[in-house]
Amino acid sequence: MFTYSLDEYTELRPLSIEHTKPLFELTDRSRDQLRHWLPWVDHVTEIEHTSNFINNALKQAAENGGFTAGVWLKGELAGIIGFHEINWTNRSVSIGYWLGKGFEGQGLMTSACRVLVDYALVTLDLNRVEIRSATNNKRSRAIPERLGFVLEGVIRQAEKLPKGYVNHAVYGMLQHEWELLR
Repeated sequence: MFTYSLDEYTELRPLSIEHTKPLFELTDRSRDQLRHWLPWVDHVTEIEHTSNFINNALKQAAENGGFTAGVWLKGELAGIIGFHEINWTNRSVSIGYWLGKGFEGQGLMTSACRVLVDYALVTLDLNRVEIRSATNNKRSRAIPERLGFVLEGVIRQAEKLPKGYVNHAVYGMLQHEWELLR
């Protein structure tokens, strides 16, 4: 497993079972903000749910299907970023991420995404990285836009959240495009 320093205060660390309590606590503290954009938040009500999430992430990593990392700021868990299942046949992957309450607006997730995009397109030699975000989630959408992703379209009513369905903006980055931006 790896630890990757984004700067002197921030690093990515792969999730491990020892992160169960801090991840559950971060989710719980951030619940009111996260439920606007993430459908799973209201179903994570016990520490066991977080443990199951981490165990599934570890299994996915062991099967070479992707990984999930914590974003750590000054030793405190600030959020999560990871690859959804890597499609090795089509050499593509999508990235998912979220930050806890109080950690937004510092560039943490943009830096973390840049590292994962580079890892996917350069190290893993994938052809495509995708990021999807609710169209009204301006902070989340700003990340792929800052990184030079192409807005490829909008999927209507792509996800059901507590307040109803939301549309998803779909952003894509191709390997040859990323090479020009590096």
